[in-house]
Amino acid sequence: MLKLYGGAFSRAAIAKWYLEELEIPYQFVQLDMQAGEHRQPEYLQINPMGKVPAIVDGDFQLWESGAILLYLYEKYGKSSASLEKRAEIFQWVLFANSTLSAGIFTESTREREVPLLLTPLNEIFQQQPFILGDEFSVADVAVGSVLAYIPMMLKLDLSVYPAVLEYINRISERPAFKKGIGGKP
Repeated sequence: MLKLYGGAFSRAAIAKWYLEELEIPYQFVQLDMQAGEHRQPEYLQINPMGKVPAIVDGDFQLWESGAILLYLYEKYGKSSASLEKRAEIFQWVLFANSTLSAGIFTESTREREVPLLLTPLNEIFQQQPFILGDEFSVADVAVGSVLAYIPMMLKLDLSVYPAVLEYINRISERPAFKKGIGGKP
């Protein structure tokens, strides 16, 4: 059975959300980060950086939330998407983990970056319900998790981005989101 390693209030929730969306059985291994379990030799064999999340799927080990999402998409997503469509998905996952996340959670640049990032996202969500159109995808897990953390962690005023707010509300109502990010059964 696939194992997902994470800590309380960690990016492991993002992978957990996608595993729930895919309905893949998994075991969640919660590491006590305060006690330094992520720095113990046994875990460092899985992720030498000592960070979470990480997965073990059979003999395969992988860390970094974006890489985990893309792996799960490729292995379990049951998609017959073209190379171009998959590249578009990869683009959004990488954008979420680097550009979007840094722009929103880096305090020194947040004031400048938030409008630059959320204005085009708001325009996208005015045209379509999900990142890539009418269907929910792993791109929504990546982008949606970053956006959903804004009201949870930062309390930024998003009222000038009503379509982003609607998107956050829409994805937050998904049962898999509630199990993964929301921590609700």
